[in-house]
Amino acid sequence: MRILVTGVTGYIGSNLVPQLLDDGHDVSVLVRDPQQLEFFEWVSRIKIFVGDARNKDAVDAALNEAEVAYYLIHSMRGSSNSFHHDDIKAAESFGQSAASNSVCIIFLGALGNPDSLLTSHLKSRHATGKALAKFSADVIELRAGPVVGAGSLPFEMVRYLTERVPIMICPRWVFTQVQPIGLGDALEYLVSSLNISQQGHQVIEIGGSEVLSYGEMMTGYAKERGLKRAMIRVPVLTPRLSSYWVHWVTPLKASFARPLVEGLRSEVVLRSKDSQQIFPRINPLGYRDSVRIALQDLNPDKLNYNPLARSKFSKSVQRGMIVETRKVEVNATVEEIFQAFCSLGGSSGWYLNWGWRLRGFIDRIFGGIGLRKGRPDGMLSVGDAVDFWRVQSIERNSRLLLRAEMKVPGNAWLEFRVIANGETNTLVQQSYFAPKGSFGIIYWYALLPIHRIVFDGLAKRVAYLASRKHRSLT
Repeated sequence: MRILVTGVTGYIGSNLVPQLLDDGHDVSVLVRDPQQLEFFEWVSRIKIFVGDARNKDAVDAALNEAEVAYYLIHSMRGSSNSFHHDDIKAAESFGQSAASNSVCIIFLGALGNPDSLLTSHLKSRHATGKALAKFSADVIELRAGPVVGAGSLPFEMVRYLTERVPIMICPRWVFTQVQPIGLGDALEYLVSSLNISQQGHQVIEIGGSEVLSYGEMMTGYAKERGLKRAMIRVPVLTPRLSSYWVHWVTPLKASFARPLVEGLRSEVVLRSKDSQQIFPRINPLGYRDSVRIALQDLNPDKLNYNPLARSKFSKSVQRGMIVETRKVEVNATVEEIFQAFCSLGGSSGWYLNWGWRLRGFIDRIFGGIGLRKGRPDGMLSVGDAVDFWRVQSIERNSRLLLRAEMKVPGNAWLEFRVIANGETNTLVQQSYFAPKGSFGIIYWYALLPIHRIVFDGLAKRVAYLASRKHRSLT
């Protein structure tokens, strides 16, 4: 089937496209900035149309080659009136073009009782569905609660609040009833909607198998992570203040936190069970099962490397991991840089070897493995031990990923990449730390000055080793 996907750089869209491709569909996408697609592995398998959803010519060109279009565009920045206006205008324009091209639209909206007092965010999602159908386009509107998956804003808010705050001050919205849905189940509903013969505008409510409060979602997450958390309920804390609080204790921006928190004032639970008849083969998971699956993505291999980050040093928080990236331009070949970082450890040492030995000694005191002596001779393979690291992944002349086996309050990795640029190639060194609980956060930031010295020096040492070998051969 020929399918167009919009909102492809967003969370749902970026996960939906590879599933559609694996199912054998012919997929095209509509994006404003095609550079944002460069770091997705599937980019070479799709056709790209460039344009805004409000640009009729761009939308017509994209829809002209499609039978079905997924509408996954959602504005979250700015004021509630701002994103509501943007959403409606884009939806009306897209729906009009879809009707002209006889293309059915599948839209992922939000749960919420339209007869109750909905927040502006939920009203906007419902109004977007109506706007898509305004010009008589065929629309399948799937209304879902918060999606549980690594990278989903609602899940990341639960993750960071639970991980970082051992005693949580809980405003009223924390106890609002919601019906979360796992990412895998949401994608299955979206893909299965391709088999519905649709005429007109059909609303289908979808959700997981449990109705919970956000407080119960946080305690459920805590149990999966082996954390103990206490909650203190407070009678007043406005959504505006709550959004600033979320912004202060988590990496989420206030511009995203505010509409997200405001949306939690309204209950979002299924009022209809039509989805069970329409999709009889889908049996949604429970919340903790969905959390367990999401936590499997707490791994650098699950992240897409973004080549657009040009700075020599950057720090970010992605899917529960603190990521520090260092880049060094090296006057050496790709092979020489790869061999340089693959030679680290054992008798070759690291940078500031006394510091690594001290870290190994401390590790032994706390029952860890300490700093192993030696490493395998020759080229490394997956599973090899390199002092107190273990090779998790290796790609010849490209990448080495080491997983730490020392005692840390969380999980740690060290990654090296080489990016070919011609005569001067780029060494990319990334350190990842997934802290477990508030102690993990304290541990990381307490050692931050030492990490800066060690990892800055390590990147320079690898660059020096590669350059020295290059000079010796030329």
